[in-house]
Amino acid sequence: QVQLVESGGGLVQAGGSLRLSCAASGSIFNINAMGWYRQAPGKQRELVAFITTYGVTNYADSVKGRFTISRENAKNTVYLQMNSLKPEDTAVYYCRWWSWSNKYDYWGQGTQVTVSS
Repeated sequence: QVQLVESGGGLVQAGGSLRLSCAASGSIFNINAMGWYRQAPGKQRELVAFITTYGVTNYADSVKGRFTISRENAKNTVYLQMNSLKPEDTAVYYCRWWSWSNKYDYWGQGTQVTVSS
């Protein structure tokens, strides 16, 4: 079992920056990828970015060039650096760690990001 704890959300003005953190505890040996999703009111949850255990990254088109996902293996932590934030980035951001088979699939509790115009 893996527990995920997110932090770093908040209120920021458009153009500002935030860094989200997702710290994992428990058995992560079966995990292949770690990522961030977001869900805005009235919209479906969408993938923002993910990073594999080999360090390969992938981003949604809407955040390319503005967001950076990274990991710190010694701390079992994944980060999402968000720059040049826009009001449309406002959402609850969820951390997810999973295996490619989806047999192991863990989610954080979510952290609110609000970008004011």
